Amino acid sequence: MTTTLRVVLDQLVTPTDPDLAMASRELTRALIAAAPRGCEVSGVVPAAGDDALAEVRALEGLAGVETSPIPRRELSTALSLGLPSGLGGGMLHSPTLFAPLVRHDRVHNHEQTVVTIWDLTPWTHPERVSKASVAWHRAMLKRAEKHADAVVVPLHAMADELAERTKLRGRIRVIAGAAPEGFAEPRDAIGRRRTLGVPEGAVVVDAAGVSVDELRGLVAALRAELGRVAPDAPVVVLGDLSHARKRDVVVVSAAGAADRAATLAAASVLVVPGSAPVYGWRTLEALTLGTPVVYAASPVHGELVGDGGTIVEGGADALAASVASLLASEADRRRGTTLSTDRGRAFSWREAGDRVWQLHADL
Repeated sequence: MTTTLRVVLDQLVTPTDPDLAMASRELTRALIAAAPRGCEVSGVVPAAGDDALAEVRALEGLAGVETSPIPRRELSTALSLGLPSGLGGGMLHSPTLFAPLVRHDRVHNHEQTVVTIWDLTPWTHPERVSKASVAWHRAMLKRAEKHADAVVVPLHAMADELAERTKLRGRIRVIAGAAPEGFAEPRDAIGRRRTLGVPEGAVVVDAAGVSVDELRGLVAALRAELGRVAPDAPVVVLGDLSHARKRDVVVVSAAGAADRAATLAAASVLVVPGSAPVYGWRTLEALTLGTPVVYAASPVHGELVGDGGTIVEGGADALAASVASLLASEADRRRGTTLSTDRGRAFSWREAGDRVWQLHADL
């Protein structure tokens, strides 16, 4: 008898977030590679055309693809209300909160539903998220409290935060994600950097979880400090900032993996100022490439980076001073690269796949 793990792959059909799409893709590949004997992985998706399903069907080793009769937009509403979705049944794993969180029988019918949360911003900083998104996430978390067999988060710091806000208690599990498989400086990196306007040695700022005003304050502080030790080092902001005035700063979209890799590979340092409880995908990518990381003190950053980067207590001025100190010393830069590379090796999608299989076995 074959045991099938059904994985919700809505992000590969109608992506709403490139990081969630990447995580869904990489985790599914890892689950396929790590499947125990007698087990297989199938995909579960919203109704969509053949072109939209192409990436799902291209996943090598996927046992099959089940399609809900409902398109993603309507399905999202149905899930938040607990209405029939066509996705339920069996052993179900979702790399996001997008899942049929309804009553099921784990004991007699061997049904399981496990969901994943990578970002707690809709609960901790709702002003930074659209009202519709906040409402949907809150509705789904309430349903998860009632019906999820487990809720996965990538960090213990996020697990602690979630435990304080919900009744999930012992159902919370910690399984970290990783950078995209094969994330590396692309062959056309020089050309990409030229097109993007990103020179070698740039100081790159991760804009995730940071307001525009906070970014401007940090950029100003960095320019003031760099003027003393590295006057030629430009400041680049990495993030989707359609509202930013691009004449003030070079902005590289976070949507394209190749552009991110080209930017981070050439960076002298990645600065991570945000403090919101959101998984640091850009930080993971910098660690994978061995780019030194300077980060603001927070439980999330401290757990993710640890000794792989430089932790800074204080605001923009303290971060800028730490960056300037790092760039002023060749020995410190080399040490930062070594620490970053070593820490980057701690994260693996294959390990995540093994741990997800073990989680479902434990359930």
